[in-house]
Amino acid sequence: MTDYMKILNERGLGALDKKMGITIIEASPEQVIGTMPVEGNTQAMGILHGGANVVLAEVLGSIGAWLHAGGSKRTVGVDINATHHKAGKEGILTGIATPVSRGKTLACYEIEIRNEAGERTCSARITSLILND
Repeated sequence: MTDYMKILNERGLGALDKKMGITIIEASPEQVIGTMPVEGNTQAMGILHGGANVVLAEVLGSIGAWLHAGGSKRTVGVDINATHHKAGKEGILTGIATPVSRGKTLACYEIEIRNEAGERTCSARITSLILND
């Protein structure tokens, strides 16, 4: 059995991921789970910035695509979209990325982001290109 968390920990997270307080809880090509605090990621109105949802979604979906590609190929996002359902006001958000489709050159993941009460705050989808260089 592949230790995907070990592979991910060797690669590490990006600078933005760290600044936003994103933590990866579980990682495999089948499911990536991560958390992000609302605090420190708010907009002027005091609620979670919508772009923070998109960053969390992109991190989780990109990790899934990268692990699907074997953890050695380069993957790049080519499309992302998000629908914000409920304002994030406090606490920790949890995102779960699951594959929609995984092929040789494209991987698409759906990401559900929920608050601590289990309410869905955002739905997102990312498509990543798998590069063979």
